[in-house]
Amino acid sequence: MSGDYNMSMRKFLKQVGVTGQQAIEEGLRKAGSPEGGSFRARVVLTIEGLDVSHEVTGLIKDGDA
Repeated sequence: MSGDYNMSMRKFLKQVGVTGQQAIEEGLRKAGSPEGGSFRARVVLTIEGLDVSHEVTGLIKDGDA
């Protein structure tokens, strides 16, 4: 795999991380920043032309949850 692909993937994943965190923070603000709560999260990555579908699930929780 070329360095160009590697750099492009890293930039894309950084964008996903930054914008994903912003979306979560906005959702928490709209919900009134519920303390002690936990939320199930799911991200699905699909790449057209490569037949790639990757799912990540997890739990986002307040430190007290």
